[in-house]
Amino acid sequence: MAVTKRTPLIAGNWKMNLDHLQAVATVQKLHWTLKDAGHENGSVEVAVFPPFTDIRSVQTLIDADKIAFGLGAQDVSAHDSGAYTGEVSGAFLAKLGVGYVIIGHSERREYHAESDEIVNAKVRAALKHGLVPVICVGETAEDLEKHGASAVPAGQLEAALAGVPASADIVVAYEPVWAIGSGQAATPAQAQEVCQALRQVIARVLDEDAAARTRVLYGGSVKSGNIASFMREPDVDGALVGGASLVVDEFAAIIRFEKHVGV
Repeated sequence: MAVTKRTPLIAGNWKMNLDHLQAVATVQKLHWTLKDAGHENGSVEVAVFPPFTDIRSVQTLIDADKIAFGLGAQDVSAHDSGAYTGEVSGAFLAKLGVGYVIIGHSERREYHAESDEIVNAKVRAALKHGLVPVICVGETAEDLEKHGASAVPAGQLEAALAGVPASADIVVAYEPVWAIGSGQAATPAQAQEVCQALRQVIARVLDEDAAARTRVLYGGSVKSGNIASFMREPDVDGALVGGASLVVDEFAAIIRFEKHVGV
């Protein structure tokens, strides 16, 4: 597999937290905190994923203040338009300057019964509208016990990539369900094992070039105290951060992993 330099991506999934006023204040404070710390945004890409109701406000701030953050949404409809009450089309998100969209998060799979087929449809819808899907995969504690670490995530990813062209720009996020919000993260070795297996899936389903350039993130109880150990692993290209992304100083410390560790 070709060696490709992949820019680390640190993404903050705010889930159902922060109204639009709180969102603006959070982005402003994060920007100022990183700027005051002398963080160079070119070395690490930062993206925030606010609730739908916050996206316009955050986009306006990012554009007006020329803040070098990517903007993402937490979900997207498989449909372009029509009688789908409560859903949000990729076309609408693209018009708002959204660049990324989380698809297949374990909470969507569990609470909204999203199947592999639905995840695949959403991935293709995102790509159709020029959005980069952040495809979430992961195993439960029961899956881990029964099938081992990589079997379920690899199967989910293979299904998500069905019909996706090799040239597509995607991000993959490995989030072991047993680690999300538990305070108990996977070990760096565990994360590397699964992220490597996921990269092999990309190579098989798409091609070697796609596998080499695609960023694979780790998510699940990520914090400033453990991010550097994950980022030392060759197949971990960043993190999808949940609760810690709501605490500006902590999220800023995660983003600045290079400065205090020297990865």
